Amino acid sequence: MTSPAVDAADALLQALTFQAGYNTTLVSIGAALLGANAGAIGTFVTLRRRALVSDAMSHATLPGLAIAFIVMALATGDGRFLPGLMLGAVATAVLGLLAIDAITRHTRLDEDVAIGAVLSTFFGAGVVLMTVIQSMDVGGQAGISGFLLGATAGMRLIEAQTIALSAAVAGLLVMALRRAFTLVCFDPTFAAATGVDVRRTDLMMIGLLLVVIVIGLQVAGLVLVVALAIVPPVAARFWTDRVGTMTLVAAGMGAVSGHVGAALSAAGPGLPTGPLIVLTGTAIFIVSMLVGPARGVFPGLLGGRSGEAAR
Repeated sequence: MTSPAVDAADALLQALTFQAGYNTTLVSIGAALLGANAGAIGTFVTLRRRALVSDAMSHATLPGLAIAFIVMALATGDGRFLPGLMLGAVATAVLGLLAIDAITRHTRLDEDVAIGAVLSTFFGAGVVLMTVIQSMDVGGQAGISGFLLGATAGMRLIEAQTIALSAAVAGLLVMALRRAFTLVCFDPTFAAATGVDVRRTDLMMIGLLLVVIVIGLQVAGLVLVVALAIVPPVAARFWTDRVGTMTLVAAGMGAVSGHVGAALSAAGPGLPTGPLIVLTGTAIFIVSMLVGPARGVFPGLLGGRSGEAAR
């Protein structure tokens, strides 16, 4: 008889090497694609200084998820239909963005204050609606709670396929628009002079970020999904000063975080997927901060010492 530790290590190895079953493999691939896309679009969002907006969007999805679930549950008896839940999440996230824009434009409040107000209001409304869902006599209530912190163990096959396909399409769009995103991030005036519509490009950037957030809700959870778009780009910044390279490195780090986090969740029944993905990304960030050649702590110290020795 093997020990629990050996069994857990074997289960983790199988999940990491895509040998833990078709559904687990598909979830791991979907999480890796999600992490790669979040890291890629997060690079431009971070450079554009829109990180707080992404946090507001993720929390604003909760009431939309809950309303969509209630409507579908009353109509069909089971509200857990992922495309419908995604549409509901998109609707309230967009409404949250419009509210932030309206508050910023028509009052004297700063954007961070508007974001805080919208984030707390929408999230509070979502929590109330989630309580209503738990009291309903319909199917799928247990699954809807997984959108808070991420839950892949009970993910249906069609849901895993939807997430993987959506993440792949989002990745292709990020690659197609990367040049316009780069120009707008660094020099909006020059971008406009070269024919780039800055406002439209900003909207496409936020739109792609919203897509990544929505498709990542069940994998990482709305509380933590935004970390996938922030931690990998920040970690990648320690390795390079070039935007193109930074985007690729951030995508790679996001993919590793998603795959390893999903594998850890699959290997340990009951372990939440979202926190494990974020913790994996945090570990990568710490290593990057210490040894990254562009801005890491140790290379900086060694470079400083070399400079002092040369003088």
